[in-house]
Amino acid sequence: MTIRLTILFFILCFNVSLSNAQSIDKQNYIQLKSKEDSLKNIGIKIVNSLDAAERFRSDSIFTRTLVRALKVQRSFYYPFDSISTVSKIYSPDSLFRIFTWQVTINENTQRRHGAIQMKTTDGSLKLFPLIDRSIVIKNQLDTVTNNEWWIGAIYYKVVKKLFNNKAYYTLLGYDENTMRSTKKWIEVLHFDEKGLPQFGGQFFSFKQDSIPLPTQSRFSIEYKKDGNGRITYDSDLDILIYDHLISETNEETKKYTYIPDGDYEGFKWNEGQWQHIDKVFTQKLIEGQAPLIKPVKENKLQIAPEKKGSL
Repeated sequence: MTIRLTILFFILCFNVSLSNAQSIDKQNYIQLKSKEDSLKNIGIKIVNSLDAAERFRSDSIFTRTLVRALKVQRSFYYPFDSISTVSKIYSPDSLFRIFTWQVTINENTQRRHGAIQMKTTDGSLKLFPLIDRSIVIKNQLDTVTNNEWWIGAIYYKVVKKLFNNKAYYTLLGYDENTMRSTKKWIEVLHFDEKGLPQFGGQFFSFKQDSIPLPTQSRFSIEYKKDGNGRITYDSDLDILIYDHLISETNEETKKYTYIPDGDYEGFKWNEGQWQHIDKVFTQKLIEGQAPLIKPVKENKLQIAPEKKGSL
């Protein structure tokens, strides 16, 4: 009886998972599940291997295995939930999803990898690889790029906005940066008339500030490692909110000394741009009663070695 119940339970779980994967047929589902198990194990090696060469080999195998998995018919609907070392987020309209992950080269250098998988009507694969060129793009805040010239980040949120009947997708991401500082990014993705991905543009406006600044293509904050600087989207207020940062040592040129000071800045979508808000919350607060904005749900990945100083 126990064996029968176990078998029945397995069948029910399989059918539920299969229904969640929408139109993937049973054979393709089994194939994807097998590849997911392989990807999970390889991904752990990318993160935890103490040998840099082994991390690079694992990353190469992971990339090839992922592409083969995505070539399976209707793989777009398969969630790959067990792979905890890779961020996998869908756009709100399910037009695409983005995979992003990173490989640690040394304690001060990471290389991000990723791909945009588009939804297709026939279930075939349409994929745009993301090639991290951060190291050679000098003016990152003012450069319009594409998937082959990508400023790498691990994305944890997509916000869709419309302007003139065109969709713009705002990506929130983080970057481990160096051993002393972490970055967070706000990046706008859209697709041109040929359906090709474009990153950046005249999207971040500071013209309403008391001291207006030039419009930027993208936005970032940099702060002390583990300083818990946040960028999040508040759906109730319909604004992007981020921590106002100050140097804890009064050394403004040293971003690795920056920490949140309890104030919040933000951006509001208006006429095709994110308009800067200098101060999101203006009421006088009693100590310990800061506004309870929604936490950043980064689902931070296992992207650093388990032991510091092991590289």
